[in-house]
Amino acid sequence: MSAQRYPVAPGVRLNVRSGPGTNYRLVKILPYGATVPINCQKAGETITGTYGTTNLWDNIANGQFVSDAYVYTGSDGYVAPRCS
Repeated sequence: MSAQRYPVAPGVRLNVRSGPGTNYRLVKILPYGATVPINCQKAGETITGTYGTTNLWDNIANGQFVSDAYVYTGSDGYVAPRCS
């Protein structure tokens, strides 16, 4: 079963980090209009973005995290299992 995909905020090129915070290494930058799978979520650095302020980070691939503040999930809370 594959993870549900969610849209990144319009007009945002989203930084993908190696962990749940801006102090982690920049892995890549997603293009405009990207959608991302959310495999699991974990708490990390608090970020204010298009969809509010949150400390939730979404795991979109092995070793790749994006701030949930820029991903439209329709929820302010967890929409996927917590990362182990």
